[in-house]
Amino acid sequence: MNWQELSAASHYKTALAIHHELQQGNSSEADNGIKELINALSRSEKRALKSQLIRLMKHIIKWQTQPDYHSRSWVATIQNARAEICDIQEETPSLNNEVIKQLWGACLSLAIVEAEDEMHQETNIAELSWEDVFERNYLLSSQ
Repeated sequence: MNWQELSAASHYKTALAIHHELQQGNSSEADNGIKELINALSRSEKRALKSQLIRLMKHIIKWQTQPDYHSRSWVATIQNARAEICDIQEETPSLNNEVIKQLWGACLSLAIVEAEDEMHQETNIAELSWEDVFERNYLLSSQ
């Protein structure tokens, strides 16, 4: 059984195949499937973390670059992305702040490109601090 290929295609089908192997008494093969499924789920959660970090950084870049365009939806997106990152970390404790720090540079680069594309302008933002991304309050001036 090619567990890596199966788990990349479908976590559900992988679980069914593991169940089948256990029913057949092939515990060693089922163990291989379980290990690969765990790895696949971890990769999936890491992709989700990376996606939310890019989304968060992108909106902060836009916030800092275009102060005249601040909106409630930007505030909501920043708060939502932070909450999603917290949820991912609670569900997968191995995706801790050290992992975020390892992803930081690549995510920031992608966030800059995406933000510039959405804004139809270049930004002079080249760095974001941990405080910028996770601690600063982004509120409309009337809030």
